[in-house]
Amino acid sequence: MCGIVGVLGEHEVAPILVEALKRLEYRGYDSAGIATVSNGHLDRRRAVGKLVNLSDLLVHQPLAGKAGIGHTRWATHGAPTEANAHPHKSGPVAVVHNGIIENYRELRAELAAAGIGHETDTDTETVALLTHHYMTQGMDAASAARATIARLEGAYALCFLFDGEPDLLVAARKGSPLAIGHGAGEMFVGSDAIALAPMTDSITYLEEGDIAVVTRQSLTITDAQGRLANRSVKTIEIDSARVDKAGHKHFMAKEIAEQPSVIGAALSHYLSADGRNIVLPDTMPDFATISRLTMVACGTAYYACLTAKYWFERLAGLPVEVDIASEFRYREPPITPGTLALFVSQSGETADTLAALRYCTDRVDTILSVVNVAESSIARESDLALPILAGAEIGVASTKAFTCQLTVLLLLALRAAHARGQIDDDRLADILSSLRALPSTLNTAMERNTQIRIVARQLSTSENALFLGRGLMYPLALEGALKLKEISYIHAEAYASGELKHGPIALIDDTMPVIVMAPCDALFDKTVSNMQEVMARGGRILLISDARGIATAGDGVWQTVSMPDIDPILSPILYALPAQLLAYHTAVAKGTDVDQPRNLAKSVTVE
Repeated sequence: MCGIVGVLGEHEVAPILVEALKRLEYRGYDSAGIATVSNGHLDRRRAVGKLVNLSDLLVHQPLAGKAGIGHTRWATHGAPTEANAHPHKSGPVAVVHNGIIENYRELRAELAAAGIGHETDTDTETVALLTHHYMTQGMDAASAARATIARLEGAYALCFLFDGEPDLLVAARKGSPLAIGHGAGEMFVGSDAIALAPMTDSITYLEEGDIAVVTRQSLTITDAQGRLANRSVKTIEIDSARVDKAGHKHFMAKEIAEQPSVIGAALSHYLSADGRNIVLPDTMPDFATISRLTMVACGTAYYACLTAKYWFERLAGLPVEVDIASEFRYREPPITPGTLALFVSQSGETADTLAALRYCTDRVDTILSVVNVAESSIARESDLALPILAGAEIGVASTKAFTCQLTVLLLLALRAAHARGQIDDDRLADILSSLRALPSTLNTAMERNTQIRIVARQLSTSENALFLGRGLMYPLALEGALKLKEISYIHAEAYASGELKHGPIALIDDTMPVIVMAPCDALFDKTVSNMQEVMARGGRILLISDARGIATAGDGVWQTVSMPDIDPILSPILYALPAQLLAYHTAVAKGTDVDQPRNLAKSVTVE
């Protein structure tokens, strides 16, 4: 969740730290802070709220120094106050932390027995206190950090900075991602490569249990067993422009607009030159031999999996189970032979999804992941990782990552259908032809932007909303409701249209907008019946459909948004666009923070 950064540089690091934290603020924005060492003296600055508040503070209370650490916080233990903000400091040590120290109460009690009290509500302060305690017993800085890390239980990415040590950082990783960046006479630490991209393209990813001792000229890594570890240096390719708004008011608006191009890039990556075949790695398992598919994810990625369940079962005849990762990992379900486990995550660091993946290790023949970050923990621990190629997604509410996940999952379902003899070469080629035209269709759908903005202004006055969908549109209704909740704070729920009569219809009155996502497919007549039930009770229907569907629905509909015609198999990818735009424009009309909605963070690296 939180974002951390460390720099051993040749220049003043405070502005470098703040700039790096800007690229990590999507991980949390409850508070921010930095600490530096200047003339051997350790000092820090912290501020509550977004990073701009820290920037303002540094104008009036600057920090000098060429070595430093920084943090942007998503609050876990303790309210978002200055006292609870990172870096936490005790005597000669400052520390920043992403994760949760599960045994901090026991450590705090042990320290209290030694006469060492705490001043904050956080688990992280305990790390600084314990390290300071070890240093008072004669340990050097690195040894004290190691001794502290050995006592910690839970998940963490840590970076330590010490008074009198302008050429030393100690970093550690267990359960939360951490990377080391290599420069010319400089070294860097960051939660992910995005933070380090302006400074270096040479990255070493720490593995689970690693501890790194970093100086400007050296990097020494030991593994979980305390043995020297040789971790490779990788060259990353992150276009810095991809983390700019490129003229858009919000990152979310930019990322919605990028969907035709990033989906086109994904299709180019996975389709043959003639566009008639799906190209996957040679190590891809044979779907003809798979008896069951288990899909695990969280949040929006979970809804992508629910959509894919329809595709795999309808197209390929392959039984599918879809689980929320946080439930799967603790339910510890039995896994039958012949099961393929598939994990979906934008960041590739989602804590519950990663834990579920590790549960499946040695229980299934193959672990497959669909991720946006090729060097993420989930990708590295999978037998095979398929990139969605969405590029950096900074807006907390996922948009282009969702549609790229859907695109890759559909390609997998089509590969499975072909391998299992459920579709022939001609049918596969027909669907792939429609897929290749999808970026153009999405561009056409973007022309509804103004119409959706007008509807959203009216929706923004509502306190509640319902979303309905059938078949492939049911997961899209769930995603639409999630988007509206995330960024506009309007209470929204989604139901399968056929469930309306089984309870939710009690909510319908003339103040309740009901967003119906329904292309004119084989299920449309059933959906129209459900719409009539809503309208008979005064509910206001917003119908998102194609021209034929809108004409068939007839009079009585409050608002309509007409979408281009498309092969029904591809409709979830197309209909994600109006759901995103509706949420976006509603949030803008309400004046909420679109890119950084309250209480949320982009990369969920804690339980």
